[in-house]
Amino acid sequence: MARPLRIEYPGAYYHVTSRGNEQKDIFKSRKDREKFLSYLESATERYGAVIHAFCLMSNHYHLLLETPAGNLSQIMRHINGAYTTYFNVKRKRAGHLFQGRYKAILVEADEYAAELSRYIHLNPVRAGIVTQPEEYRWSSHRSFIGHGAMPSWLKTDFILGYFGKRASEARKKYRTFVEGLIGKEYESPLGGTIGSSLLGSPGFIEEIRTTHLQEKEEDRNVPALRQLAVRPSPEEIIAAVKAVMGHNEKQARQASIYLCHKYSGVRLRELAKMFEVGETAICEASRRFSRKIDKDEELKDKVHKAKSALIK
Repeated sequence: MARPLRIEYPGAYYHVTSRGNEQKDIFKSRKDREKFLSYLESATERYGAVIHAFCLMSNHYHLLLETPAGNLSQIMRHINGAYTTYFNVKRKRAGHLFQGRYKAILVEADEYAAELSRYIHLNPVRAGIVTQPEEYRWSSHRSFIGHGAMPSWLKTDFILGYFGKRASEARKKYRTFVEGLIGKEYESPLGGTIGSSLLGSPGFIEEIRTTHLQEKEEDRNVPALRQLAVRPSPEEIIAAVKAVMGHNEKQARQASIYLCHKYSGVRLRELAKMFEVGETAICEASRRFSRKIDKDEELKDKVHKAKSALIK
């Protein structure tokens, strides 16, 4: 099995998730969830973790956390290790509780923190557990919108700062931001992750590659390293698509939007400007085209040829 790419440095932000072994529940009671939250608190006290958002589902959890000391591995050993010990002792069991290692995606906070927090807070809604995110008590959403007491270890000000300077205004706008996607089909912000390890703009990806990964360039056992170098520009994608699609301009435009959205790493607002549509239209067009190629083998083959010309 290919090893995941682990990148740690002071001030890094991560979307972290960990699932139960064999998809089994890791939280079976209120006490379980409260105990897990206590380990999040102790991670902030002992190891300097900064928890920006969280959601505890039945068989997995999501965290958006920051590591001022660059010690993600230490933090996660504490959280998952302590909770596994608690869970096993309580239920007189032994062995693994979590399915392999946790999954950590290094993210460009300024670009994705708000979007990821929304994705995290909508988990219970997508799962059909509640109809409104504030109805679910085991996430940080209630703290973001000012409902109930906020844990002292949870930091909401960084994300809320994008929505206004006054706390009341920011909370209101954040709530509208989250609820705006309820009942709608939308693409996960994690869909743009490169090599299962990095989520950010081309500039961010290049900075990480040159600053933190140079010494790993010869390690061919980490597929993510190969993928980091593969970031075709929108212009290159459009040219490759045109060479394959020929004079079918409508189909070429659809394929170009899809491939640019999926592989260029260019921000949505920049793609929207390039194709002269709204940001949400880029996501919707990409999603529609993905469904279209699933049903059309000839079209799928053309898209594959265009992709192959760009990504070796």
